[in-house]
Amino acid sequence: MSKKVERAKELRSGTCGSYNCAQAVLIPTAEELGMSTEDAAKLAKHLGVGMKLGSTCGAVTGGLMALGLAGADDETVAEYIRIMKEHHDGSNLNCPDLLKRNQEQVRLEKKVHCDGMICESIEVVEELLAKKK
Repeated sequence: MSKKVERAKELRSGTCGSYNCAQAVLIPTAEELGMSTEDAAKLAKHLGVGMKLGSTCGAVTGGLMALGLAGADDETVAEYIRIMKEHHDGSNLNCPDLLKRNQEQVRLEKKVHCDGMICESIEVVEELLAKKK
């Protein structure tokens, strides 16, 4: 397990406060790149729960923000989105739709599902950034 995934799990454990999916994905990369935890948390504050309106999954938007902060190009971002969709049978990446599919197929508790999405997003971001080095 990577340090970023470990940090995200720590952020979501409740011992550090309460962080949404976008924050939990962004903060480990932001900290590595010199941004404060507080600034990264503020930046991603309103992107949880599908941007607070049931739209794109916070773990996905957090990944996009991490890629942007790391200077990823458009090709890398497109690859990230393609991989994330592929991991979810080509479905859209909206929070409620992912939760519904989870309930129909796997039946994980919401937090367990969301924590899995966070880890998945971080791992994909790390893989893509490693390929660009």
